[in-house]
Amino acid sequence: MLAIQGYFDGANIQPLEKITAKPNQRVIITIMDEFVEPTKAIRRKGMRGALAQYADPVLAEKEKGAWERAAADKYGHL
Repeated sequence: MLAIQGYFDGANIQPLEKITAKPNQRVIITIMDEFVEPTKAIRRKGMRGALAQYADPVLAEKEKGAWERAAADKYGHL
């Protein structure tokens, strides 16, 4: 038996984890007394680009070569 988490969106049950059930396989559905707020993060398939809204292009440009500059400052030019 496998237990996964999900929520009811008002029309369908939406799983929060990957389901390995086959078509027509019996399931047991347990309704909890807890509620979740469905957000875009819950419905997202992955996290790629999730923090893009916080990206600062000016700082991103400064990051290029930051490791090399820090190593040169600490150890001198080789």
